[in-house]
Amino acid sequence: QVQLAESGGGLVQAGGSLRLSCSASGRTFRPIAMGWFRQAPGKERELVAIIRWSGTYTYYGDAVKGRFTISKDTARNTVYLQMNSLKPEDTAVYLCTADQVEGQGTQVTVSS
Repeated sequence: QVQLAESGGGLVQAGGSLRLSCSASGRTFRPIAMGWFRQAPGKERELVAIIRWSGTYTYYGDAVKGRFTISKDTARNTVYLQMNSLKPEDTAVYLCTADQVEGQGTQVTVSS
């Protein structure tokens, strides 16, 4: 059974950067894709970025294009989300996903 553990969230000022990590554990880990969603209070869950586990395909939500970068280390079963030029509206719980599996989330708070 796959489990996901996110880390790297925190409090940052607007314009700053954070790097989130998501490590997967499990006997056999070969997802089709991993990704990040975010959930802010009173808002719908939003897709942030997706990366195919094989190959180089990536997809970004419109709100983060040009500021966030998703990457992976398949040897470590880990996916990363580099977040630059952060804005207060990026404040949310960021959840890592691997196909149908979801982590507990990590809080990102951006102050103005």
